[in-house]
Amino acid sequence: MDEFIFWLALLLLAAPLASAQKVEEFNYDEAKVGTYTLPDPLTSKDGKAVKTKSAWTSRRAELMELFAANVYGHTPKQPIKLRFQTTAVNESALNGLAVRKMVSIFFVDYPQIPSIDVALYLPKNKKLVPIFLGLNFSGNHSATTETDVPITTRWVYNAIGDVSVNNKATEKSRGMQVSSWQIETVLKRGYGLATVYYGDIEPDHPQGWQGHIRSVLDSPSETVPSASNNWGAIGAWAWGLSRIMDYLQTEPDIDPKRVVLIGHSRLGKAALWAGAQDDRFAAVISNESGEGGAALSRRWYGETVERINTSFPHWFNAQFKTYNKRVADLPIDQHELLALIAPRPLYVASAEEDRWSDPKGEFLGAAHTEPVYKLFGKTGLGTDTFPAVNQPIGQTVRYHIRTGKHDVTAYDWEQYLKFADELVGK
Repeated sequence: MDEFIFWLALLLLAAPLASAQKVEEFNYDEAKVGTYTLPDPLTSKDGKAVKTKSAWTSRRAELMELFAANVYGHTPKQPIKLRFQTTAVNESALNGLAVRKMVSIFFVDYPQIPSIDVALYLPKNKKLVPIFLGLNFSGNHSATTETDVPITTRWVYNAIGDVSVNNKATEKSRGMQVSSWQIETVLKRGYGLATVYYGDIEPDHPQGWQGHIRSVLDSPSETVPSASNNWGAIGAWAWGLSRIMDYLQTEPDIDPKRVVLIGHSRLGKAALWAGAQDDRFAAVISNESGEGGAALSRRWYGETVERINTSFPHWFNAQFKTYNKRVADLPIDQHELLALIAPRPLYVASAEEDRWSDPKGEFLGAAHTEPVYKLFGKTGLGTDTFPAVNQPIGQTVRYHIRTGKHDVTAYDWEQYLKFADELVGK
């Protein structure tokens, strides 16, 4: 299935929600962005300057609480018992290139909650390999053309065409996102790859929490998903990424200290929030995560806080919606979310034709992490000059804007593999 058609289907699904109430117009004119003032990640709530790593520890905790209270919701902290079950092993997957394991993660105390099903690819005859982890949009079978990877039976979007019928995937969806994962390229470079259908954690619709993890785990301050401080779907997907990490740490052939988290679009938002909360992830990659991800919310360009909350009311907490028409009152902005990854490596990427995600806003989000990385003696991007297309920049923090549309491409993966080679190590 063509990537453009897939994303068009998602936008069409959201259109009735967006049209149900009047929202502000969007802007694609840089001259109309206007002025804004960003909060300083190195100024604490009491107005004190943060000048040391120890002071950053306290400031970091403040920022985490501000993002939880105002954007993503509070992630439950209670311990949860997991059981990992290997359901299939192919010792010669992808024409002998890989060992592929299919592993299900079960919730011991909540047997009614569906499992999280992991597709894990490891290069053959290698030990303690670094690995990329990312959620996929359409089922593990969509990331590969291999016919022995089961088609998901979970809820999926009804897409244009017949790749899904009655919210169930069909055989025609097999391999439809294979170009977004580049599994063989990743393996040949010495990395493993683990992917999970995000709908295993929570289906992506306003009632998706029912029967899934948000129906049994409460945030610290509220008890129902509609309450102001409760976690949204992005919070749930981020929580699920950490549970997958729990599993990956038990695999003897994986180096648990070299797990690189990657996410695209809404799953890029989830990857950033997961990486901020869980420092077991060695590095984080945000691919066109846009509003609520890497892009600055205060910039009036492309998708806005109001637009995203109207189109996807289940993604964030209710408090975030109170800022729909007063974005300047947000006590945080997305550069501070990116700064929470420090001092670990971070990659932010955009696409020239993906104006909805505000490429310049994503770049500025990355650029404004510089003072925090400097606290750790590291150079982030090392520049505040927006780069030319297809000219990657940066050091510990990296950025590129490539030609093309909202997608994950072979070009993107080439940059991410180079990034991992240099900053995570093989």
